[in-house]
Formats: sequence, C-alpha cells, structure tokens
Amino acid sequence: MKQLILTAAVLAVSAGMASAQDVVRLGTEGAYPPWNFINDAGEVAGFERELGDELCKRAELTCEWVTNDWDSIIPNLVSGNYDVIIAGMSITDERDEVIDFSENYTPPDPSAYLCTDAGADIAGGVIAAQTGTIQAGYVAESGATLLEFATPDETIAAVKNGEADAVLADKSYLAPIVESEADLGFCGEDVALGGGVGLGVRESDTELKDKLTAAIQSMKADGSLNALIAKWEVSSTF
Repeated sequence: MKQLILTAAVLAVSAGMASAQDVVRLGTEGAYPPWNFINDAGEVAGFERELGDELCKRAELTCEWVTNDWDSIIPNLVSGNYDVIIAGMSITDERDEVIDFSENYTPPDPSAYLCTDAGADIAGGVIAAQTGTIQAGYVAESGATLLEFATPDETIAAVKNGEADAVLADKSYLAPIVESEADLGFCGEDVALGGGVGLGVRESDTELKDKLTAAIQSMKADGSLNALIAKWEVSSTF
C-alpha cells in the first residue's frame, strides 16, 4: 500500500512538473517604453506585451510574464529563470554565440543621439548608454568616452545633469522624451545598428524557437505585425 501511495505521489509530482514546463515564461525588462513598461496596474504593457500575447496565442502556448533587469537578462535566460527574452533585444553575432534568436519581429531600429546642445561633441565627448546594449558597444569603439548605466532612465538623467554630453539609444525610445521635454533634442546623425529585434531563447530550445518564428511569420503575412509596429511607433514597418 505504501508503495502504491509512493508511486502515486511520484506520478503526481511528475505531472506537476510536466504542467509547469507547458508554461512558457516570457522575460522582459519592463523599463523601456514603448517597447515594454509597467503600467499603473503593475502589469507588463507596451508593444511587446501585445506582441508576446499574440505570438503565444498563434503558437498555442500558455505563457506568463516575468521581469528582469537588463544587465542580467541573458544569463538568467540561460540559467532557466524564464524561457524567452522579449525585451527590444537586437540580434547581433555576439549575442547569437550565447543564445539563439527567432526571426526578427521588427526591422533594425535606428539609434540616435539625445542631448541638451545641438553642438554637443558626440565624436569625442562623453556618451551615455545602457549597459549591455548595442549602443554601448558602438560608443566604446567610436572614440568617444562611454558612460554606462544599468537603466535607460539613468542615461537620460546623466545628460540632464551634465554628466554626459549625449545619450545613444533606440530612436523610438528617445522620440517621446524629445517631444515632452523642451530642453532635450536630437543631435548628430542616426546610426544603423543590429539586425532587427528578435526573441531570445536557449540554444537547446529549437522547437520553441521554431513555433515562435512561425507565429511571427504569420503576423508578417497577414499584416497584423506591421499594424502593431505602427500603433506603438517602435520601428519602421516591414
């Protein structure tokens, strides 16, 4: 009898683990509007919330949302704290050596410099960028002095308080800030970086990657992805 009870308990635990594995956890930063942010209800919102929910629906996946700081978002995917990164992450060769990517769900978004002075020295001055971004990598190799911060808000603050001459970030992130704050504006030329934004998955999760890529392709085919991109103004359309 005890053996039967033990066997039943093991089966119950196994069933629970299988059920848990059926839930795909979507990891995002929650601090990069309009791509992803936390709304007044304390929930993940923005372009990638709508996109992620629709992709899970089309791929017939049960998904839940998890937030994680940007600077550890790849290590925590690899260690299994969630299953997918959906956080405005540009596809780069360097990242592709550590994780795998779906097909891109936006074209490459131009990066831009934000500053308080249109004549700011972006070639040889101090440029702020968020740690671990393609913009930080670009600045580090440009001849300017890179000043890194953990969050995008801190990069903006560095320009406002004179700690940095400019910020380099996705133009879609900076545009609403420029519109709302009269003392800030764009300077210099836009910079094309990366291969578009994609979903990050562990290299072993090829089946999950294929399901999500198929869902992205279906949204491209029926025009719904372009409509979502236009709604949130995160990028040019396909």
